[in-house]
Amino acid sequence: MTGTVTFGVHREVMDHKTPTPLTGRTALVAGATRGAGRALAVELGRAGATVYVTGRTTRERVSEVGRTTETIEESAELVTAAGGTGIAVPTDHLEEDQVRALVSRIDRDHGRLDVLVNDLWGGEHLTAGSVFGKKSWETPLADGLRILELGVRSHVITAALALPLLIRSDAPLHVEVTDGTARSNRRYRENLYYDLAKNAPIRIAFGLGQELAEYGGTAVAVTPGFLRSEQMLAHFGVTERNWRDAVAREPHFAVAESPHYLARGVAALAADPDRAARWNGRSVSSADLAGAYGVTDVDGSRPDAWAYFEDVWYGGKDASPDDYR
Repeated sequence: MTGTVTFGVHREVMDHKTPTPLTGRTALVAGATRGAGRALAVELGRAGATVYVTGRTTRERVSEVGRTTETIEESAELVTAAGGTGIAVPTDHLEEDQVRALVSRIDRDHGRLDVLVNDLWGGEHLTAGSVFGKKSWETPLADGLRILELGVRSHVITAALALPLLIRSDAPLHVEVTDGTARSNRRYRENLYYDLAKNAPIRIAFGLGQELAEYGGTAVAVTPGFLRSEQMLAHFGVTERNWRDAVAREPHFAVAESPHYLARGVAALAADPDRAARWNGRSVSSADLAGAYGVTDVDGSRPDAWAYFEDVWYGGKDASPDDYR
């Protein structure tokens, strides 16, 4: 397949060795403290990129998410350990001055930006506490508006301020990370505020695809499936090593994927010289990218959670999650 990049199977994420097709490229992963953002930074680094990792939680300060176990400094160290160059820059992407300073620093250091990943979120504490299971008018207005700040406004600010630097690249790539594809999100997403927050990045990618086309650029919205993030593992009281123990409590968790599954697909897309023709303006899942580029999750599987949800969760099909791995 044209532009195919294949990553091998590994047992320990940090032992994974690949070619470095992104050597000399500069990436910004906005929202790289944990989860998909951290994995995206690591896999771009593994492919050879210099990666600026940003977020609000550092070794000195904790964001409203309230987790002290992951920091942007650690994310940057993981990028470097994977073979790239990780640079941690504490940034609140709702603060325009901080984002401007970040972009100015990248400009001074490199003169351009090749890959921009918007993985900004940090709203799980709000969805679990006051959003899911409630009508929009039952949701505290401050919480609903905060979700839109975290999930939409932060993305718009970052794109608006970083895109002038991105279009200096000979092949600009803008990646919006969200929850769900354009197809899956035709269904209502639990609550009005959450629905807006998770559909907006899809439209941002579509719109930027139109605007970046004349620069040879690509904008794409990507989504993981049932993500085994640090927060999800903690919710089930398991770790990445024994995550299957949670299946007894939540059978659908059997189709879960590690953050590196999506990240490997995005790294392969970033190395694809034909990506604009294939992906520009589209909304795709981790499974879509895995199928296109031949990548696998850390256990060698290729889970397709969105197909599983469509067939089993919504469609009532009697099928095992293993059929979708």
